[in-house]
Amino acid sequence: MRFSSLKHDKGVAGLTILLSLIVMLFIIGLIVMIFTLMSSSLATATYDTTTVSGEAGYINATTYTLTNLGADGNPTITGITNATSGLAIASGNWTIASGVITNATAVVWDNASISYTYEASNTGTDVINETSSAIAGVTDWFSIFIVIGAMVVLILLTVIIITAIRGSGMIETGNSEGANNVGSA
Repeated sequence: MRFSSLKHDKGVAGLTILLSLIVMLFIIGLIVMIFTLMSSSLATATYDTTTVSGEAGYINATTYTLTNLGADGNPTITGITNATSGLAIASGNWTIASGVITNATAVVWDNASISYTYEASNTGTDVINETSSAIAGVTDWFSIFIVIGAMVVLILLTVIIITAIRGSGMIETGNSEGANNVGSA
């Protein structure tokens, strides 16, 4: 019993190559998405919590921006005191948004001592973020893969058409004898 492992599909002319290319690009895109999501979660889990105690600042009619905003740009205030008297300034007297402290009352504190924590990046988070960006850049090549795949399919179609025309006997192939003499009397 003889088994033939060759597949002879009629009339598909490179369609399997094109479908394989589309499936390959879909799987690469899925893997890129998974690794990008995983790396962003891993990066946020590896930040170092850093504490700043007694940063000299002010709470007056203008805003004060903290020196260290951290990786997410959102530090957490642990306490603000009046540096002159040493008394705590209650949180109802000020607001913070994206590391910018704004006075919420008419009282002015030109000499405040601000303590806060923030999430600082380290070598590990920097490497994770750079790797995530590099992996996400893989999708920039998809259009090139599609163009090359389409060119391969067009070349296969051209070869099939040329072979079909030659096999039909409608053109001379350099042989002056036999069935290839179409149109001779």
